[in-house]
Amino acid sequence: MAQLINESIDINAFYFTRGKELKSFPRQMEYGGEAVTFASGLCCRIERAGRSCRFFDMSGTDGLSYRLRQEGNQWTLVSRA
Repeated sequence: MAQLINESIDINAFYFTRGKELKSFPRQMEYGGEAVTFASGLCCRIERAGRSCRFFDMSGTDGLSYRLRQEGNQWTLVSRA
């Protein structure tokens, strides 16, 4: 079961994938005074009323799953499971 968090976080590193276009994904975040590294993830972009945000479902190397939201330069840890 997912634990709802909704707290601002810092993203310390990114990685990039190639497909039809170059996409960036978070590689590492700072949460609770510790660094969490991500092994892989999926991204979904949502646009509404002229605003856009991206949601990331990331697999951590610690065995947990994390949902992140990016709005501009602001990152939020939505939940973890």
